[in-house]
Amino acid sequence: MEQRIIDLIANLKRRNIEGIYASSRQEARDRIKQAILKSSSVGISGSRTLDEIGIVAHLEASGYEVLNQYKSGISRQQSLQIRNLGCQADYFLSSCNAISQAGEMVFFSGYGHRTSGIANADNLIVVCGLNKIVPDLAQALKRSREYVTPLNCKRLNWKSACLVDGACHNDICLEPEYKRMCCQVLVIESEINPKRLKVIIVGENLGF
Repeated sequence: MEQRIIDLIANLKRRNIEGIYASSRQEARDRIKQAILKSSSVGISGSRTLDEIGIVAHLEASGYEVLNQYKSGISRQQSLQIRNLGCQADYFLSSCNAISQAGEMVFFSGYGHRTSGIANADNLIVVCGLNKIVPDLAQALKRSREYVTPLNCKRLNWKSACLVDGACHNDICLEPEYKRMCCQVLVIESEINPKRLKVIIVGENLGF
């Protein structure tokens, strides 16, 4: 394990956050599965990282109750209802847009379901690839706004200002001209409950 990962896990511990290292996607899936009680409900946020490790399909195949708003064949209204239920699930799975070496995590959200689940879930599991670790909070915010969001807007064809040239135009990216994706910004600096939040750091690059 790299020294920066050892240091990051130690910094997370000081913030009442449990840091867990997984060397591969398979190990990350196993760690998540071990952390969730089989009888519990599981909410999810939209996340390329979660998609890449295949955790949702893995949990569903294993008989877990996953509140999956992305299931095929459901209506937009049904998807929104599932999102609302997912925010109140026993466990919530997400990824961060960036994490500082000191342990601060940044999350951006358009509609607020993601930040709601992250902020309020009784049990939160965040998955993070090595590519999301940056030196400090300023760089974490910069990465989230200027790198991650434009890529997500392109992936989802979101009519934001950054869709045009891939650069952040924070000052003009507003209704009605643009559909802004980074409407809510959540920074987790620490936790009151030392058992609420687990961060699984995967030893490879994942997501944006």
